[in-house]
Amino acid sequence: MRYIIIGAGAVGGAIGGRLAGAGHEVALVARGAHLAALRDGGLRLRVPDGEFTYRLPAVEGPDGLGELRADDVLILAVKAQDTVAALAAWGPAPVAGGGTAAERLPLFCAQNGVEGQRLALRVFRHVYGVCVWLPATFLEPGSVSAGGAPLTGILHLGRHPHGTDETIRLVAADLEKSHFEAPVVPDVSRWQYAKLLGNLGNALEAVAGPVTGEEAQALYERVRAEGESVLDAAGIPYASLEEQRALRGHKVDLVPLEGAPRGGGSTWQSLTRGTGTIEADYLNGEIVLLGRLHGVPTPLSDLLQRLANTFARERRAAGSMPIGELVRRADEAVASVQGP
Repeated sequence: MRYIIIGAGAVGGAIGGRLAGAGHEVALVARGAHLAALRDGGLRLRVPDGEFTYRLPAVEGPDGLGELRADDVLILAVKAQDTVAALAAWGPAPVAGGGTAAERLPLFCAQNGVEGQRLALRVFRHVYGVCVWLPATFLEPGSVSAGGAPLTGILHLGRHPHGTDETIRLVAADLEKSHFEAPVVPDVSRWQYAKLLGNLGNALEAVAGPVTGEEAQALYERVRAEGESVLDAAGIPYASLEEQRALRGHKVDLVPLEGAPRGGGSTWQSLTRGTGTIEADYLNGEIVLLGRLHGVPTPLSDLLQRLANTFARERRAAGSMPIGELVRRADEAVASVQGP
């Protein structure tokens, strides 16, 4: 199989690089300065066992590859807000022997949140969810780092909306040979919603800095509890913290990499690069949506969603709001829905 990584940033670059390092055929999809750097100098992947350069085909869209192959596997690793554009570009791409990518090829959504695979199922027949546990950083155009050890990451795989099949088992086997653990599960969404609860802290980190001090940690716990109450009201199952810890253990411990400082999460990285857009609508915004659908107030996620989007739109510096100010606003937001 050939793996086409649509969105070869931090996560996509780490997956693509590790697959290439294990001998699998990989093509990368990127844009702008990152695409130019990939074409000029290859993909530079910095990991605990060294720094590797992979000279791989790099394209901006399907036209750069010509007719797709029947054994191609598409891995969608763009940010959630870029999903619709990616689906529109790749869905109609012709496949050798007839038909289109949307009709014939498997699409694995290696994204945060749960919306990407729902959008994908409107276009692609064969959609797979991926719960991404992969700490990675986009360092500069052409270069990414992934500091996990002894494994680079854990990627739960399953059909969307549920089930497994032979395609998943083949992909999982390739990933298992490429420094990943890749559990095949019939209920991948249960792991994705668990990851979503963790990602509710992304906006907090992006607005007020690392979630390390007592004030920040206490606020995150409140945000998570709000998210859990929403999922419970919606009847959506999710893996518990205990189950996640038991599975992960010390399989993906972060190792300091020389010249590759670990930045924040995906939202923090987007703000730092000044992209102007972030995933908040699909992380905290998912909880806000479900809260509105099921009659559960979500003042904390609503606040973080709005603040994170404001920071992105106005290109404010990541982490520039004092945590005390954010806590004050959070208390006011909660009080406003509780009433006198």
